[in-house]
Amino acid sequence: MPEGHCDRRPGEPPLIKGWLPYFGVTMKFQKDPLGCIRTLQKQHGDIFTVLLGGKYITFILDPFQYQLLNKYHKKLSFRRLTRKLSVNVFSIRIVENHEDLDHELHGAYQFLQGKSLDIILEDMLQNMKQTFESQLLINNTNWNTAQMLTFCCSIVFEITFTTMYGKVPSADRKKFISELRNNILKFDDKFPYLVSDIPIELLRNVKSLREKLIKCMTPEELAKIPGSSEVVQKRQDILEKYYGLKDLDIGAHHFALLWASIANSIPVMFWAMYYVLRHPEAVEALHDEIDHLLQSTGQKKGSGLSIHLTREQLDSLVCLESIIFEALRLSSYSSTIRFVEEDFILSSETGDLCLRKGDLVAIFPPAIHGDPEVFDSPEEFRFDRFIEDGKKKTTFYKRGKRLKFYLIPFGFGANKCPGRFLAIMEIKLLLLVLLTHFDLELVENKSIKLNYTRLFFGIQYPNSDILFRYKAKS
Repeated sequence: MPEGHCDRRPGEPPLIKGWLPYFGVTMKFQKDPLGCIRTLQKQHGDIFTVLLGGKYITFILDPFQYQLLNKYHKKLSFRRLTRKLSVNVFSIRIVENHEDLDHELHGAYQFLQGKSLDIILEDMLQNMKQTFESQLLINNTNWNTAQMLTFCCSIVFEITFTTMYGKVPSADRKKFISELRNNILKFDDKFPYLVSDIPIELLRNVKSLREKLIKCMTPEELAKIPGSSEVVQKRQDILEKYYGLKDLDIGAHHFALLWASIANSIPVMFWAMYYVLRHPEAVEALHDEIDHLLQSTGQKKGSGLSIHLTREQLDSLVCLESIIFEALRLSSYSSTIRFVEEDFILSSETGDLCLRKGDLVAIFPPAIHGDPEVFDSPEEFRFDRFIEDGKKKTTFYKRGKRLKFYLIPFGFGANKCPGRFLAIMEIKLLLLVLLTHFDLELVENKSIKLNYTRLFFGIQYPNSDILFRYKAKS
């Protein structure tokens, strides 16, 4: 823990330590993160330091100052944090020339955007067809009841895995997919503890679970599954170059990528479905938009999954995108965090600030996502919030100035989540297919809140599951 915070140096931001040593204001913060930050902002302004679980975190809350993180990127390190995460959470072994490896692996993410996404879209549609026709359209005239989060876990996992890692032979498919899914979800459940520096040995069964998952994802095992995506093949080539034929080291990297591919997509899918089904006007607007697109492309809502779409057509669905963005706005806590490499003076529009080596600096998205000056009635779900005159709305203002950053669910700057285009595309496709081919309705009428166990990390999970029912459209 950084030393000497008892003595504030001249020019340092205000420090809020709470009354509990080490924990600081953790309890208050976990109960109501946004409320806590708001109160502190009123008292101390847009930049202040908080003691949270042994770490001193300086928050920058003014959206017009976010770019300071880019400006001082050499002194505010992203790599140090991700490296620690890789080792502690995923058991990735750091190689000697890891900076070159990082750079090459980052380059491989080009296969998750642009033209490569068109190939992934084709593949994903086929995998959806197979998943939906084998599981959901079997009993097609009767209502089926399911827990929504469990349902989202199941379909998002299967479609993501088969699209990224290939087609599991049908004889083993169900058993293999459900076993892998259950194991990765059990591991994911302990993710907040692993991130908070609790030794894995103290977390029951998690170490053996991680070993099992890594073994599942070794090149030897993945070679049994044909049809992996370009990004996985490219990463495999790069990893072999640096690790040789050390299967488990490469398996750890594949496991981390699989986890990253589903960890946020599952809760986004849940929130998008939950909000849509709670708002009949959203369902109606979506049906109109989808019907219009299908008619204009000469497609009918037939039995089975007959839909075919290009990425341009998918992107033209402004209502669908607005719904997903609104779900992200309400549920994303993925803060951008940097490690202060050395004592230095950060010069901002509002004056100079002294930052201490070993502290952390963070941008906290809910502060902007929940700002009533930027978003009218920010606590409400409004399906058309990101639509204006039938087009995508991208102009939002604070203090009369247009905001460059108003929705930041995927991090910020050069270190934005590289899989963001894929994740959004997958959620769009899933919602579109579900609404086109199924009647869907909530069985329970209860209000679901966020569960704040993943503060600072991605999309928050719901605090409880909810029953819904579905049947294939006749």
